[in-house]
Parts: sequence; structure tokens; C-alpha cells
Amino acid sequence: MVLLLPDGEPESVRRPSPLSYAATLPLGRALARAGRADGLVVHSVRYRCRGWNGPDAHLAADASWAAEEVVRRYGDVPVCLAGHGMGGRAALHAAGHPAVNSVLAMAPWLPEDDVAAAPEPVRQLAGRQVLIVHGTNDARTDPELSYRLAERAKKSNRDTCRFEVHSDGHALRQHHGEVLALAADFVLGAVFTRSYARPVADALAAPPPLGLRMPLAAGFGRSLRH
Repeated sequence: MVLLLPDGEPESVRRPSPLSYAATLPLGRALARAGRADGLVVHSVRYRCRGWNGPDAHLAADASWAAEEVVRRYGDVPVCLAGHGMGGRAALHAAGHPAVNSVLAMAPWLPEDDVAAAPEPVRQLAGRQVLIVHGTNDARTDPELSYRLAERAKKSNRDTCRFEVHSDGHALRQHHGEVLALAADFVLGAVFTRSYARPVADALAAPPPLGLRMPLAAGFGRSLRH
């Protein structure tokens, strides 16, 4: 099972934007197509509102609720939380749910470092397969913040890696095909416990900073197993 977590906003109680859900459709279709023969199911999570809203962390709470619904409806199946932007942050936060075995955080929105606030949690990532993908030209959320989080997570969870998409922005459109191929390889490997493509396996095995600044090669996916 893959639960898609759309982007959101830092503060808002408005209804979720249809555009944020539409933006997850290409990823959802790519994952469903890649995992169809193995019975992979992909669902998009419908938030109650579009805002994270400080300590309420509404999007993370909705992600946890969705994981619990998977257990209720489907039983004991591995769940991958796949989110973009604010949805990436929600995926990372909700990873502690017992059903979650993997997290795909694409261009995750993360708050700026603040000495007066607690750092983003990483303990809940222990025992999960974690992939972070970030464009180096992301103007909405600083890619260096996701590197710092990955660096902290790697200390307690070796199954953490991060790919950098050079010259790409927040939407990861410039190298869209490669990003989707990377996402599919990771999700299928994590959910079905298959071997990963060599670049992903190398990134997971490499110590920081190598495994956390792995460049996404042009053409990734063209020569992968089918």
C-alpha cells in the first residue's frame, strides 16, 4: 500500500486545494503501474484542511489516521508514506505508525532551524526505509534543511538515503521521468523487500555525506530491471 500525501501550507484551516491532489496523480499512476502485477494499491489521502498549523500538525495526524485505516480495511500490509512538500514532512512525522515500513519524502517542506524550538523528530524513522529527494534549486523549501534532517536520521537509521536533483525546483519537473523511476524503484524495493537498483543500494550503504547527496543521474530508470 502506498499512501500519497499532497502538499499543503504552513498555516491554514481552509479546505485542501484540488491542485495539490492533482499534482500527486503522476506519481500515483507511475507507482500503480509499476506495482500492478504485485498487487500494489495506491491511495491519495484527503486532508481535513490544507495547513500544518503548528503543534497541531494536522497533516501528519491525517497521515497517521490513513495508515490506521489501511490496517482496518486491508489488514497487516506494509505501508509506504509518499509525500511532496508539506506532505513530505507529514510522511516523515507519521512514519512511527506500526504499519509504515517506508517513507518517500519529495522536496519536503521543513521549518527553518530555530534554537527556541525542538528540532524535527527523527526517532520515528528507526526501522523504516527512508528516501528523500530534493531539487538543488528549490526556492520554496531549502534543500539544505532536508540534508540536515537526513544526516540526523542516518545516525540512528542506516536505511536512510537522499538524492539531489541538480538544477531542479520544488515541483521536480525538469527531471520528472527520472524522479518517477527513482520513486518506483524505491517503493517496490521497500514494500516488496526486493533488491534496489544499484544507485539506491549504493546510497543506502554509503556513509554521510555521500549517501545523502547522491546525484540523480540523467536517464535513471532506462536501464533498470523491468
